[in-house]
Amino acid sequence: MRFDIITIFPGLLESLLTAGVLKKAVEKGILQVRVHDLRDYTTDKHRQVDDRPYGGLEGMVLKPEPIFRAVEAIREPVESVTCLLTPQGERFDSRLAEKLAGYRQVILICGRYEGVDERVVEHLVDREISIGDYVLTGGELAAAVVVEAVSRFVPGVVGKEESVRHDSFTAGLLDFPQYTRPREYRGYRVPSVLFSGDHKKIARWRLKKALEKTLARRPDLLESRQLSSEEEELLEEIKKERKDS
Repeated sequence: MRFDIITIFPGLLESLLTAGVLKKAVEKGILQVRVHDLRDYTTDKHRQVDDRPYGGLEGMVLKPEPIFRAVEAIREPVESVTCLLTPQGERFDSRLAEKLAGYRQVILICGRYEGVDERVVEHLVDREISIGDYVLTGGELAAAVVVEAVSRFVPGVVGKEESVRHDSFTAGLLDFPQYTRPREYRGYRVPSVLFSGDHKKIARWRLKKALEKTLARRPDLLESRQLSSEEEELLEEIKKERKDS
């Protein structure tokens, strides 16, 4: 799989994307991550990528010409998707990350300043993506987030692919608590159920804890989830315990 990131600040991304799991995946040839300087696709001597917006507003807007040229030069003929990182985009989540992992090439355009010329949105990009309801100086950090999240769904990137299935949001719930050695620290003990050897009991405990955390922090995830009979039973148990406490 190949990621192509278009930005006016390539240095912001190069260090972020050359470490850890991503670096290993690139070295193995599973992933390609290429960062493109938008200024390389300008034609004037000043390499201008932005200009004042029509209508008299403050700030600057990224021009359409270099963005069109960059995407058209980079885009593969098949299985490619072009995305613009912008606060106006659809909310990026695990579901969308898994969907993007199905493409052979993902092109990410990093927004900057007051945004990009709307003709880029209307006639060039396939999706607009936002990583949250807040504004960043530019789309570079958002692009790094997208690459990291999407890569986890690409076979071979994560050493133990089974772990991806248990990540928060992948199953539609927040993750259950995790513990490691020592068994006791400053009087704080690891729950005894994890040493029971009863895998069914451990799985049920983990599911209950995931439901507890999701109910407390992200109840919206439960509202949009098709609950199993076991999950419904555990939720009732959790709510009763809350009421009695």
